Amino acid sequence: MREPGLDLHEWESEWQALEPLVADSPAEALPELDDLVARMLAERGFQLEDDVADDGDEREIVTEFRAAREITRMYERGDDVGPGDVAAAVNGYRAIYEYLIENRAAP
Repeated sequence: MREPGLDLHEWESEWQALEPLVADSPAEALPELDDLVARMLAERGFQLEDDVADDGDEREIVTEFRAAREITRMYERGDDVGPGDVAAAVNGYRAIYEYLIENRAAP
């Protein structure tokens, strides 16, 4: 069994390592942010593939993640993604990250 604080420390370290890429090239950071946040959500028990999300905060978190992921997938396909869309995705991932760090620190 893993110590609960271990994941938290790893996630914080990984996020901090991504910050320079986010600052220098936010669009290129999207896939990395998506991967980290998806792993965090899965570890915390969020059902990302389930179309019937729970009520309350969890539904909002899953909706925010799906919106950011859609922009990320568009970027990965080479679709035209504007700076505002990239910023919205980065902000979405950041909001989810902060929510999980602050409110869901223990599984």
